[in-house]
This record gives sequence, structure tokens and C-alpha cells, in this order.
Amino acid sequence: MEKKTWTTCLLSRNSSQMAENNPDVMNQLATKLGLSSELQFYDVYSLDEPEQLAHIPRPALALLVVIPLTPAWDRSRKAEDANKEPYTGSGPDEPVIWFKQTIGHACGSIGLLHSLINGPAVDFIKHDSDLAAIRNLAIPLDMTKRAEMLYNNEPFELAHKSVEQAGDSYADPTSERDGGHFVSFVKSGGKLWELEGSRKGPLERGSLADDEDVLSPRALDMGIKRIIKLSADGGGESLLFSCIALARRP
Repeated sequence: MEKKTWTTCLLSRNSSQMAENNPDVMNQLATKLGLSSELQFYDVYSLDEPEQLAHIPRPALALLVVIPLTPAWDRSRKAEDANKEPYTGSGPDEPVIWFKQTIGHACGSIGLLHSLINGPAVDFIKHDSDLAAIRNLAIPLDMTKRAEMLYNNEPFELAHKSVEQAGDSYADPTSERDGGHFVSFVKSGGKLWELEGSRKGPLERGSLADDEDVLSPRALDMGIKRIIKLSADGGGESLLFSCIALARRP
């Protein structure tokens, strides 16, 4: 399969700040693909101060994070993936739908896709939309065929290209982004799942109670704060990262 690289990675408002996520761009892309207007992405201003989360209606349905790949997190990822067999999940009983990323600079779009087609957000996908079609096509496919389907999915690529100029960060198509990774956290089947296309499969991070969402203290501790702690314990500098949360419109 010939390598495909999209021109830009939907990343930031300001190209000098790689670790900034843009809810406006993601809302445009989600709408273009077929998510109901009942949902939208919100900036997450703090992970520790509840009053800084008060503007986000609860429950939050997904958390989309862009974070640099620090040496400590890189070591943890490699150790966790080292002995994993190739992912074999597929079919209607698969707890989450995960895509292996094979398209260059599709980082943000695949992170968005993971956030929309898993967990409670599924109930807000328009039935006749491109998003519904992608999800339905993906369900019976194995990891390789699923990635090929998305690679060749023209509506997905056109939706990305229709909003890419809305962001301010433009990627050189001949090189990889320097360390920024989009990670989606979703709640499905009472579990917190970490979804990223460059891993070996979806990662179950632990159980959540019925009244806990992806912004609950337990979910944050098992998810994004785990990554932050890895970097802090590894002696790294403070991380520049950004989070947006998917929830109902007010």
C-alpha cells in the first residue's frame, strides 16, 4: 500500500505551541462527518480545579488529549507494547472500535474518530452520515483491513481537508510531527479506554462507576494524569499539553 500523508495535521491555534488542541476545528470536523449538533467539544482549562470544569455539561463523553512524547512516556509505551500480540478485535462484541493509524498527519482526525464512534457518543451519530458508514464498515473488519478501509475512505479525507485551514498549525508533509500524540479517552462497558492509532491496540485502563465519566477524578488518574506522572517521575520538564472534552451543548 502506497504511503499516504495528508497535508496538515489538525492540531493547534498557534504553530509555535504544538501542544494546543482546537475545539473549534474539531467541532467543524465532527459536524462534517455526521455528529449531531447536540454535542460539542469544550476546552478543558484544568484537571485539578472543579470550578474550571464547570462550563462543561456532564457527563463528558470523551476526552481528547494532545501531548508530547517524553522520554519517560516513550519508555513506558515501549515496555507496555513489547510483548503484545497483534490486535485481533473485531465484530459487534468488540468493546471499542480502534484504528491503527496508517495515514501521515491524520493524528487529530483519527483521535477525533476514536472519540466519536465509541462510548455514549455513538448515540449522537446521524444514521445516514459518513461517520455512521465508517463505523458500520469498521465493525466486522480486523485491524489491517480496518486501517485499509479508513486509508481509502474518501469522505473521511475530504472532511479533514474541508476544515484543515481552520487551524493555524501546518505540518511539513515530508516529515513527522515532533512528538505530539493525540490520545482519546472514552468510557465503554464501564471501563476507561485509551485509544491511540500508533499503539498496538486499545488499552483498558480500569473500571469506572456508573456515575463516573472521563473527567471524573478516577478517570483522570488512570488516564492523562498517569502520563503526566510518568514524565514528572522521570525528571522531565513541565508538560505543555491540551485537552478538549466532548459533551452536550448547554
